[in-house]
Amino acid sequence: MTDKQNSIFGLTSADRSNLLARLKKNAASGAAGASGAAGSAGGRALDEARWTPDPKTLSFEEFPALKQLRMEQSVAERAGILNPFFQCHDGIAKAETRIGGVPFLNFSTYDYLDLNGHPELEKAGIEAMERWGTSASASRLVSGERPPHRALEKTIADLYETEDAIVYVSGHATNVSTIGKLFGPQDVIFHDALAHNSIVMGALASGARRISYPHNDTAALERLLKEHRPKAQRALIVTEGVFSMDGNICDLPGLLRLKKTWGCFLMVDEAHALGVLGKTGRGTFEHFGVDPKLVDLWMGTLSKTCCGCGGYIAGTKGLVELLKFTSPGFVYSVGMSPVLAAASRRAIELMLAEPERVAKLQVVSHEFVRYAKEKGLDTGAAEGYAVVPIMLGSSLLAGKLAARLFARHVNVMPIIYPVVEEGAARLRFFLSAAHDVEHVRRAIDIVVEELPKAREDVAAMGR
Repeated sequence: MTDKQNSIFGLTSADRSNLLARLKKNAASGAAGASGAAGSAGGRALDEARWTPDPKTLSFEEFPALKQLRMEQSVAERAGILNPFFQCHDGIAKAETRIGGVPFLNFSTYDYLDLNGHPELEKAGIEAMERWGTSASASRLVSGERPPHRALEKTIADLYETEDAIVYVSGHATNVSTIGKLFGPQDVIFHDALAHNSIVMGALASGARRISYPHNDTAALERLLKEHRPKAQRALIVTEGVFSMDGNICDLPGLLRLKKTWGCFLMVDEAHALGVLGKTGRGTFEHFGVDPKLVDLWMGTLSKTCCGCGGYIAGTKGLVELLKFTSPGFVYSVGMSPVLAAASRRAIELMLAEPERVAKLQVVSHEFVRYAKEKGLDTGAAEGYAVVPIMLGSSLLAGKLAARLFARHVNVMPIIYPVVEEGAARLRFFLSAAHDVEHVRRAIDIVVEELPKAREDVAAMGR
């Protein structure tokens, strides 16, 4: 195992061994007396009359992954790193929020266009609930179809100028079920190295050959296509529109050229692009001014700009028909709540009717990048569209800085290994039309004040 694989919160394997030594010693001593408790069949042919299972295999507490997680949590606690996860907000999380009754400046919300809690969305949701209830009650294929489902799908199809669309109850399941269903062992899937976990899981589920190309590098992708595309039956190129960890944009024109040259399907994940890119928020194709019909599969989520939950695929009528009758995440799942379908559709309508929301988000995002750079902070590849990282390198430093910011009532999440590669840890700021320039500058000023102190904290741990 490499040092990168063996690292926790930015610690090398040697540092980690020192920090965990006492924990492992205690665990070893506790297990010493139980060495004979392993399954009594050890090394022998199974005999139904004599064999009994090892008790450790019957307890989740004995799962290696859980033990590893608890060790990591213990190390973080001893290092004085705040556990930032599962913080409970008292109400709707906007530019400001309350956690445990305390007000915080908030940069951990997907509410890109400041629509969550909007009276029109609430009205649409309430009316749907009063007529169709809170649940579709069944898979849509059998008896769960409700008018808000098709109304939402029609709105999404119109948005991308496609023939039809399908909505799923989960954004993650949308990618896994769609990619996993459409492609198989005779095919090849090329995905960006920074593609979302759901894209990777979908590729794995398909059984197709999976090839990761260097981030946003169309020249490298073309070399890989030249080598591997002729060996496969079908090929898919899949990317994110706005990358969820880095805040930069895919090279859609370059990908369209390669799709045409090498005979591939092209899929674009718009989870962080809808409502963010383009004059009216229609996403990556509007940002580049290209015909959306040139992309074979438009994927997106309803949990961000649309303030709901779930995912969608927009494309040809045949594609959608195939997915609706055979895609596991659709066929074997209950239909989306009519409440969420109605509210999400209204959110798209408001996005198109009020482009000033998109414009404000873009202004605030651009200012965040500009001001952060002016203050000497590293915003990585961010282009100033809703997602902006502050690059820190060390996971330990990211955790320390997030804890210090939380103490200053700034809520922002650290992104650490293994979510990103060790050495690429960062704080990830989500911007919203709810923010204004004053929010942005105040947060960055606090980061600048606390970053040297966090570095001193990390240095002190090594002494």
